[in-house]
Amino acid sequence: MHKIDIDLVDMTLDVMKYTIDRISKTDDVIGKPQKAETLKALVGETITEKGIGGETAFNMWKEHLMHANVKIDHPRHLAFVPASPTRAAVMFDLVASASSIHGAYWMEGAGGIFCENEAMKWIVSLTGLPEGAFGVFTSGGTAANLSAIVTAREYWRSLNEQNKNEKGLIITSIGAHSSIKAMAKVVDVDVLLVDTEDRLEGEALQSTINSLTQHQRQRLFAVVATGGTTNAGIIDNLSAIADICQKEKLWFHVDAAYGGGALVADSVRHLFNGIEHADSITIDPHKWMFSPYDCGAVIYKQPELAKKAHSQEGSYLEIFKDEGAHGFNPTDYQIQLTRRVRGLPLWFSLATHGTDRYKEAVERGIELANIAGKMIENYDHVELVRDPSLSCVLYRRKGWQPEDYRNWTFTNHDKGFALVTPTKWKTGNTFETVSRFCFINPDTTEQDIKAILESML
Repeated sequence: MHKIDIDLVDMTLDVMKYTIDRISKTDDVIGKPQKAETLKALVGETITEKGIGGETAFNMWKEHLMHANVKIDHPRHLAFVPASPTRAAVMFDLVASASSIHGAYWMEGAGGIFCENEAMKWIVSLTGLPEGAFGVFTSGGTAANLSAIVTAREYWRSLNEQNKNEKGLIITSIGAHSSIKAMAKVVDVDVLLVDTEDRLEGEALQSTINSLTQHQRQRLFAVVATGGTTNAGIIDNLSAIADICQKEKLWFHVDAAYGGGALVADSVRHLFNGIEHADSITIDPHKWMFSPYDCGAVIYKQPELAKKAHSQEGSYLEIFKDEGAHGFNPTDYQIQLTRRVRGLPLWFSLATHGTDRYKEAVERGIELANIAGKMIENYDHVELVRDPSLSCVLYRRKGWQPEDYRNWTFTNHDKGFALVTPTKWKTGNTFETVSRFCFINPDTTEQDIKAILESML
């Protein structure tokens, strides 16, 4: 199965035809999931002792299995934080896979890592971090947040021998991404939540710190702020939080997995003031930097601290750090050893289109959110929950209960029309079910928004 024959050549041509069709298509259906038993009935046994053959398997994919996926880049996919990779990035993801590059160490992946680092330099430049700051591509925001928390904890432990015997503590807000709490479990540190889903202000953070017991204060080592909450696109008061972290000698991490792409947008860049003081930052290029899944990034003000926390040792790894293998080793700065060069498609897209086009595409997402906000204000049956922030819009359908939102979501999705899902927003002491748009794809039109809102009539 590792030999080249005519069947392999034919299959390669079939794959290229499929790829060309997927990249060039502009009117694709959104797709919807099917139950596992339904798919099994359609395709039968696919893994057998003798194999079913590439042509048969590929036809199963094209006829049945492909359509049981939701296309994240569909212009009416406005749920969660969708993605809209450029066609250049999608195309070069194929090249990255075909090139079989192990992207952990410079010795094996110098060319690919060089390209990743060129893209990373641009991302770092957007943050305003000082000279020497740098980062590495990860599988996504969860891995990036985990890598940053581990680095922060290990640095805290290095400051005081007593800290090695303490369970660490971090502070964030209830609006922070779920991965912060999940990764705190992995690292075995406690999380203290500031009770605000809106903008985390310095006063609330300082009040929370002041309320800690002496032992809790000793255990506190980091604050996680958000640069664009997933739920509503809210940016915490980064300048005020940075000042407090400096005064209290705390690690300052900014989770900008979704919102980080907006650092390129002149219209909202000022909202991120203070991010230049962060000790670490998470940004997901597979969200608002138009890269294919999976591509996250973690950036450090002092990368050597990450290297101390993550660099792996082993007799079989010594050669990678030999004098003859010198270069940037991405594995030293995050949790993963084995890794693909997931930043390569982003590099190719940036090199192809230039950064100005990226700025235009991000600004279009912000513009679409403002357009949707104005439309909502002009309808009688819907109303804004809060003003649009970045590319997120929260709105309610007057008179609806939670089950109404749920039924509407599944009806539209079942029709192949759109995927817009409900969320919850805290008002006082209660959480209200509301609807939500998140605009990433610049191909989404005003007519798309209008049609979705009118489907709520």
